Amino acid sequence: MAARNTTDSLFALWAKRDAYFETHFQDEIISKFSDYGVGSSKSNEAKGKTFGGGYEMFIIAFFIGLYSDSRRELDKSLDKKKFGQPIEYWGNLDSRTGRKSYPEIRKHIFAALIAKTDIDLIALEKGEIEAGDVVSTLIDAMNEYANYGFYYLAEKLKDNPNSLYRNSGFLDIFLDLTRKKQPKDEELEEL
Repeated sequence: MAARNTTDSLFALWAKRDAYFETHFQDEIISKFSDYGVGSSKSNEAKGKTFGGGYEMFIIAFFIGLYSDSRRELDKSLDKKKFGQPIEYWGNLDSRTGRKSYPEIRKHIFAALIAKTDIDLIALEKGEIEAGDVVSTLIDAMNEYANYGFYYLAEKLKDNPNSLYRNSGFLDIFLDLTRKKQPKDEELEEL
C-alpha cells in the first residue's frame, strides 16, 4: 500500500507544477492553433482556433515525442516560458465549443512519464531520494518529449505550411506514429 501512496503523492506534487517551452514556439505553433494569450475566448481571433488553452498544444507535442520515443533538451541559450497554469487544471473545464473536460489525460501523461523515466521508486519510498527531485525529473522529461514534438510540428509546417490545417492534420501524425512499419516503409526510408 505504501507504493500507491508514493505514486499518489508524486502525482499531486507533479500536478502542482507547470510546463515550460522555448518561447519561439509560442508564435510558430502554440498561438497558431490555440487561443493561448488571446484573452477572452470570445474574441474573433480565438474563434478560428482548433485548440483552447496553449497547454493543449503542449499535450499534442508531448504525445508526438512520446510516440516517437524521442526527447529533445530545451536549448539553454533560448528563452523559456511557462503556461501559467499548473498541470492539475489542464482539461478541467468544458469549453466554449461544446467539448467536455478531459481530466484523465493528466493521469495518462503521468503514467507514461513514470514508465519512460528512470526513477527508483523503492529509493524514494526508503527516503534515499527526495520527492521534489523525482518530480523535477518527471517535469524535465515531459518538457523534453514536448520539445521534440514542437520541433516535429515546426518541421511539418516548414515542409508544408497547410499540413496541420486539414481536418485530419493532427490525426494523420498520430496514425503515422502508431501504425506498424511495413517492409516497404523501411525500404523507402533507406532511399
